[in-house]
Amino acid sequence: MDKKILVIDDKVDLILNKKERFMGKKILIVDDEPDLLKVTLLRLKKAGYEVYGCADVREVLNIVRSIIPDLIILDVYLPVINGDDFTKILKKDAKLKYIPVILISATTRTLDERARDCGADGYLSKPFEPEELISMVEKTLVQESEAISSLKR
Repeated sequence: MDKKILVIDDKVDLILNKKERFMGKKILIVDDEPDLLKVTLLRLKKAGYEVYGCADVREVLNIVRSIIPDLIILDVYLPVINGDDFTKILKKDAKLKYIPVILISATTRTLDERARDCGADGYLSKPFEPEELISMVEKTLVQESEAISSLKR
């Protein structure tokens, strides 16, 4: 198996693959569709992530504050408050604004624009393949890790 060398803050860590690099990262998935929420939780858990799910957006901010996830996957169309408005609230909070957010929605027409406007870090159109989900999660976590590393320099 090929080993890759990752240099972070003058420390050398041996990384066997991306999955190991991000294994155990906490991901919160927020979706009011129970079947999609369950499948997404299972796919990410199988990929090695510590996953949390929430179907009620009214509870999300409290959950985020208690677990401080490494990533939030958030449906755009939720009851009470939509995903992009929730993202704007999150990005205004000094302690939580650094948590990356991926928006998901079946409406693809304006999803990229909505993601940009609210400060989300990425988006996926429903339905998505498991590989697309894992790829987007890894890409977003890599970008977050690189941003944190550059801030430390």
